[in-house]
Amino acid sequence: MEREKALAIVNEYVSNPALVHHMLAVEAAMRDYAQVYGGDPDAWGLAGLLHDFDWEIHPTLDRHPQAGAPILRERGVPEDTIQCILSHAQHTGVPRDSHLRRALFACDEITGLITAVVLVRPSRSLEDLKVSSVRKKWKDARFAAGANRDEIEQGAQELGVDLWDHVERVIGSMRHIAPELGLDGRLA
Repeated sequence: MEREKALAIVNEYVSNPALVHHMLAVEAAMRDYAQVYGGDPDAWGLAGLLHDFDWEIHPTLDRHPQAGAPILRERGVPEDTIQCILSHAQHTGVPRDSHLRRALFACDEITGLITAVVLVRPSRSLEDLKVSSVRKKWKDARFAAGANRDEIEQGAQELGVDLWDHVERVIGSMRHIAPELGLDGRLA
C-alpha cells in the first residue's frame, strides 16, 4: 500500500493532531529500525503509521486495535501489516514473533514519552534533546504517567536492544521529521 493511501485512512479516522503526530513518530522510528533489521522501510513505516488509526473510534482495549482490523482489510492494507498492528496490543494474543512486530511494540510508548519530555523543555525542540533528559524524567513516575514504562522496558528487551540505546535511536528518528511533529522549536 502506498503511503498516500495510508495517510488518507489516518485523515479519515483521526482528528486529534497529537495522535497524528504520535503515529508519524512511530512511523519514523519503524522506518529506521527497518534499516537496522534489513526490512522494507515502506512496509515497516506503514505499520507504524496505521497502528493507532482506530483509537478515536475504538478508544478502549476491548475494541482497539482488533475492531479496526476489518476496516484496514476493506481498504486493502496487507494482512501482514494488520497482524503486526494487532500484535502491538498485548491483549490481542497475536505473537510478536518477528523484528517487525517487536519494533512496533517497542516504538509505540517511547515516542509518547520523548514527546512529553520535549514539550516541557524551554527549546521545545528535538534538536537539543539528549538521552539524559529522558532518563531524568523517566525517574519521575508522575511525569507523562500515561507512558507505560513497564511496556517501554519490555519493548526494548523483546527487541534485544539496550533501553537507552533504543531511546537514542528513536530520538534520532523523530528528529528527521521534527517540523511535521511540531517539535522543531517553533512552539518555544
